[in-house]
Amino acid sequence: MPTNGSTRKEKILILGGGFAGVYTAMYLEQQMTAAERERVDITLVSNENYIVFQPLLPEVISGTIETLHCITPIRRLAKRTHLHTRRIEAIDLEHKQVRLAPGFLPKPVVLDFDHLVVCLGSRLNYSLVPGMKEHGIPFKYLGDALRLRNEAVRVLEEADNETNPDEKRKLLTFIVAGGGFSGVECIAELNDFLTTAVSAYRNLRKSDIRCVLLQSAERILPELGEDLAGYAHKILEKRGVEIRLNTRLKAISADAVIVQDKSGGKPETVPSRTVVVTVPAAPHPLVTNLPVPQDKGRIKVTEFLDVPDHPGLWSLGDCAAVPQRDGITSPPTAQHALRQAKTCATNILATIRGRDKKPFTFTGLGKLASLGHYSAVAEVFGIKIKGLLAWLFWRTVYLSKFPGLDRRIRIGMDWLLDLLLPRDITQVKIFQPDAVVQEHFHAGETIFDQGDFGNKLYVVVKGEVEVLKGTDVLATLGPGQLFGEIALVSDNARTATIKAKSDVDLVTVSRPAFQKLVTNLPGVRGTIEEAMRKHGVDPSQLDVETHGE
Repeated sequence: MPTNGSTRKEKILILGGGFAGVYTAMYLEQQMTAAERERVDITLVSNENYIVFQPLLPEVISGTIETLHCITPIRRLAKRTHLHTRRIEAIDLEHKQVRLAPGFLPKPVVLDFDHLVVCLGSRLNYSLVPGMKEHGIPFKYLGDALRLRNEAVRVLEEADNETNPDEKRKLLTFIVAGGGFSGVECIAELNDFLTTAVSAYRNLRKSDIRCVLLQSAERILPELGEDLAGYAHKILEKRGVEIRLNTRLKAISADAVIVQDKSGGKPETVPSRTVVVTVPAAPHPLVTNLPVPQDKGRIKVTEFLDVPDHPGLWSLGDCAAVPQRDGITSPPTAQHALRQAKTCATNILATIRGRDKKPFTFTGLGKLASLGHYSAVAEVFGIKIKGLLAWLFWRTVYLSKFPGLDRRIRIGMDWLLDLLLPRDITQVKIFQPDAVVQEHFHAGETIFDQGDFGNKLYVVVKGEVEVLKGTDVLATLGPGQLFGEIALVSDNARTATIKAKSDVDLVTVSRPAFQKLVTNLPGVRGTIEEAMRKHGVDPSQLDVETHGE
């Protein structure tokens, strides 16, 4: 601690805007004396300026609560904390500095610290399933829930006017991968929303909706007892959800998923345009790069939440391996993160004051899972409840735990209105499609058919594709080769069918982006002209098309 004659303040830097990080800042503010507030600076770094109350995130999908009502501004919770809403680029433990990404000005920000609290959570492990990053919808943040809701409405709109029965089935098949709490609550709310919303569409029926839950384990909700998990299974199936146990997700493309039974057998292709992924989790890359003891990508900490042999370094939440008194590692749940935050704040201040630290003693109160439509399962202090009573208990607990009185009132009103009014089916198009994206296709899948509208240019990154006219294979294209430019330049239909010869990764460029690149970026025009000559097309058409645009 600085001497009375020093103007330097003790700096506490918290990385992460989830429950662990925000509540650590809140508890620090609450426990500090007036004098300490003058001598200690608290800074929090988060990608967003709000905290997401994730237990209520599934209800954003169904529209049970308003989109913004499941979040709370961090500044209203931790009023004395300096907030930086930027991406973290590097953590330097040796020099006790953290570098942030630039904001509006192209200048990085470097933050010094005396105490560093790492609460960076976890990330989705995209590398385990081909096509997951390109075509899977994660379910962890507010943007994910809003994206899924908009995607659900979009496919309902498309399906209502679709005359091809195969394409219609594909549009109305919704797949959620992962049978834990997130996956079960997601599929429950999604199914409730879809089966209610179809009544507004003239050409759709409730029986057209197919919701599939994939679970690699022998039962859903393995965190709960077998009886409660069995009850949840029966309720979901009764409402029309198809649950596939012992089934692994092998790959995802824009049109389908490939699944396989764990016992073996031939992989199965399930056509679908909407795939939600809730597993598996992976450690944050900034955490794995830290030179500290780790356990499967989580920072090893003591019972006091500090990192051994690294004075001033603390970690909690999903990214920390926190030992519990019952001998297990603390699970990545909100109730544990909240208690860890209080213990961490207490021990940071104890260290500053030169006092003894207190151990983390919490082992859990219970587990709750909403099944939608007035039903839930709960296990609290060993007592198991289910059905309507568990649903009322679920809502009561989470409403009482929600940060901010104003948000509790808003959520309570949302729940009341949901009982009286029909759910909204408005599609808000705030997600603009990227001009350049990556796509994955399974072996044998059609990328586009002869006669289709030319809306993209394709570049092969990995694998091979075949160019066909009828059943004749005209060419095989591999990494570095491009296709699809003829229809973009001539503004005519596709002149051939392209199929994936093997599993293939592609980079696609939209029509507007293609025209801008050809017109303005040196070198691109020459590459396109060369490809056109190989395909027997006059490159002079390029001038007509790009200048006409």
